[in-house]
Amino acid sequence: MRSRRIMKRLAAALFAIGAVAAQAQQKVVFQTNWFAQAEHGGLYQALAEGTYRKHGLDVTLRMGGAQVNGLQLLAVGQVDMWMGFDIVNYKAWEQGVPAVSVATFFQKDPTVVIAHSDVKQFADLKTKTVLVSADGQTNWWPWAKAKYGLRDEQTRPYTFNVQPFVANRNVAQQGYLTSETLAVQKAGVKDATVFLLADLGYPPYTETVTVLRKTIEQRPAMIEAFLRATMEGWRSYLANPAPGNALIKKDNPAMSDELLAYGLQKIKQMGLVTGGDAAKQGIGIITEARMKQTWDMMVANKLIDPSKVKFHDAWDDRFVRDLKVMP
Repeated sequence: MRSRRIMKRLAAALFAIGAVAAQAQQKVVFQTNWFAQAEHGGLYQALAEGTYRKHGLDVTLRMGGAQVNGLQLLAVGQVDMWMGFDIVNYKAWEQGVPAVSVATFFQKDPTVVIAHSDVKQFADLKTKTVLVSADGQTNWWPWAKAKYGLRDEQTRPYTFNVQPFVANRNVAQQGYLTSETLAVQKAGVKDATVFLLADLGYPPYTETVTVLRKTIEQRPAMIEAFLRATMEGWRSYLANPAPGNALIKKDNPAMSDELLAYGLQKIKQMGLVTGGDAAKQGIGIITEARMKQTWDMMVANKLIDPSKVKFHDAWDDRFVRDLKVMP
């Protein structure tokens, strides 16, 4: 009887320890920018391998999509973090939303312009119709106009359908290096010319970890833990993506193995995660020098009013300066 009582007490003690441990896991809701894909690999890998839990976090990933306004969800407190990008975060301050980038997944913005093979240089697009998304009209297109002399009259809406481009050699379109470039190949255009805007000097970071200013003030330990776990997830995903891909396909059953493999190939080939400053300072790094390039580009193209928003408002590198999750 005594041994039975001891076993019951031991079981109760273990249950209590487990309950305390469960309580200690901080809940975090992260909103992505699109349906689950290779571009989100580090997040899903950290979730699949238990890296978030190892760092004391209970993380929920919410998928984005065409009808999901991640900034709005962040502003009203429905999510703790959002996968944003520099230009939108700066613009958010003009709207009264103190959105701050604390890290970035990609050192290069993977936005591309895809043209037919007769286009040899970006300036050749002056004679083409260019399909530009609504977001593109307020970020990369003003930069392209100013740098290459393009005109608003050339543009038509991009609706995330590559068929207008495939059907008309006088049309170019925007896209993502990791997706639309494969889509046009599968649609029969094998010799497309692809311009990665970042390699032409387009400076912003993309896929930033974006939080509200009050989150930095109130939950700094959570941010630090999340960033370390996620960047460890990215390092693991680049080495062996299978665990993350399984969760990606669970969240997004329409995602194919072919597109996942292609996306990862392009991420590695172009150094989106591990290139640039990340090669020497660690995955996730943001720097003042890069942010200054983005700020100067926005001011020059009148994308921001410097009397209302200041250079240091929309980013904070305190969490990644010493993170040093090396590729």
